[in-house]
Amino acid sequence: MKVAIVHYWLVTMRGGEKVLEELCKLFPQADIYTNVYAPEKISETIKSHKIYTTKINSWPLAKKLYQKYMPFMPKALMELDLTSYDLIISSESGPAKGVCPAPQAFHVCYCHTPMRYLWDMYHEYFRKSNALVKFFMKKMIPGLRQWDVMSSNLVDHFIANSSFVAARIQRYYNRKADVIFPPCDIDRYINNPRKPEDFYLFFGQLVGYKRADLAIEACIRSGRKIVVIGDGKSKEAKRYSKTGLVTFTGRVSDEEVADYFSRARALIFPGIEDFGIIPVEANSAGCPVLAYRKGGACDSILENKTGLFFDEQTPEAIIACMECFEKMEADFSNREVYKNHVQQFSKEEFIRKISNVIKEGKHL
Repeated sequence: MKVAIVHYWLVTMRGGEKVLEELCKLFPQADIYTNVYAPEKISETIKSHKIYTTKINSWPLAKKLYQKYMPFMPKALMELDLTSYDLIISSESGPAKGVCPAPQAFHVCYCHTPMRYLWDMYHEYFRKSNALVKFFMKKMIPGLRQWDVMSSNLVDHFIANSSFVAARIQRYYNRKADVIFPPCDIDRYINNPRKPEDFYLFFGQLVGYKRADLAIEACIRSGRKIVVIGDGKSKEAKRYSKTGLVTFTGRVSDEEVADYFSRARALIFPGIEDFGIIPVEANSAGCPVLAYRKGGACDSILENKTGLFFDEQTPEAIIACMECFEKMEADFSNREVYKNHVQQFSKEEFIRKISNVIKEGKHL
């Protein structure tokens, strides 16, 4: 079986690229196609494959401005000749699924998310853009939406990384999707010792939609300590730090992350993620998670066993959740519950389920 894997762009190693790594291990002879490729930013596992790019890769400053070139990617993808491949796996978050497979080929799309800037987050992106970008968004987004829906017809089988994303695929493409959770490195944390101290933890980039501000405000208002791990800067960092309750660490090593998981009372997860690997990693380490009840967290947290939910994105809701958690904190100390729960997010489980979908598809 000749296999092609299409990934939107290869300019960093984040969640989507971690999925791609596992697909590369499953199909060591597969060819990879992408719009933009920065080899110095990509793992050796991925680089060991033949990697082909669309014409976008040769455009000025493509490795930095790749998202600005997004309106031109559909045409570039359509120009790729993939007719010699028996199996095509598209890894979709930016444009990837719009390639043209041969009639006999089986096309599986692993969808991390339908493009948010085209659909449910369009208005948020629009509000934050300057006048020139807004002008082009008004002109180009309607056509890109049409292409995005039409290209979904080139996919034989959709896979979503969470129930939340599966619902979005159903809404925008009118297609059903199997849910296969992305591979998480649970073994890194699963034997982590637990020695909780008197502080909460936030872990993630300090960008708006992660809502670190909610976790910090909830802790300050209730007199609780919080450690904030992640890249970026908070506009309110000085004010927060003056309270003596907030510690910003910036980026830390994997070993330091494991240490914080072992010592935090719980991780606070107030944002909406398509999946969200960090709650799974925290649970792998036996650290409870207090999360907003929306998005991928609804799949990754076992309520009243490995964490609790709050129903509003407000400091008050988080405070109430922390109070509830502290009353029943002893109920969250059974490591076997955590170990059993996170097995469904392992690399082995990802490979097993992906393999089953492909085996079934070959007989369609």
